[in-house]
Amino acid sequence: MQLKNLSRSTLLVAIFVGLIIFLFLIFYFIPESPIQNSLALLSEKINIPLIESSASPAGQPMRLKIPSINVDATVEYVGLAFDGSMDIPKNSDNVAWFKFGPRPGEIGSAVMAGHFDRANGAPAVFNSLSKLREGDRLYVEDEKGIVTVFVARESRNYDSNANTSGIFGSNDSQAHLNLITCEGVWNKTAKSYSRRLVVFADKE
Repeated sequence: MQLKNLSRSTLLVAIFVGLIIFLFLIFYFIPESPIQNSLALLSEKINIPLIESSASPAGQPMRLKIPSINVDATVEYVGLAFDGSMDIPKNSDNVAWFKFGPRPGEIGSAVMAGHFDRANGAPAVFNSLSKLREGDRLYVEDEKGIVTVFVARESRNYDSNANTSGIFGSNDSQAHLNLITCEGVWNKTAKSYSRRLVVFADKE
């Protein structure tokens, strides 16, 4: 009886030790996730650091207001889509801020995207973005109620397949806010518009 109990104890100890070794090997040799690799490639491609929110001195953006085109939108935080592009807001009334870039007001180019229209063709948050003119003001409010003001500088059109990585980076040691939406002709097969509209703005 004692021998049988001893064998059971030895077996349980062996199983426990084996489990510990197994878990150690998994966590020690586990590879980076595809998302981690994508973020590293994005950072290298557009030459901007991936910013951790907790290490940033600027506040988290909460609302974007553009009085001249009647925009008053909640800010969603997005990363990358599966194809490696910037993700989009879930709500057509909201804008999406690229959370791995600078916060609005920090040195560099903060980027926000918004839908042009809805599935039923009704206007979405950035439907009138093309009407923004040089000198128009944009206001970003953070979680503390602090407002950072930007001034529109120019608008540019890009083909949907163009390399737009430069929108995410700048090297002039200034703070910028770049807004993106769709434009052009709707492609039913690709389910996408033919062009992209980008408005470039500078911190006042």
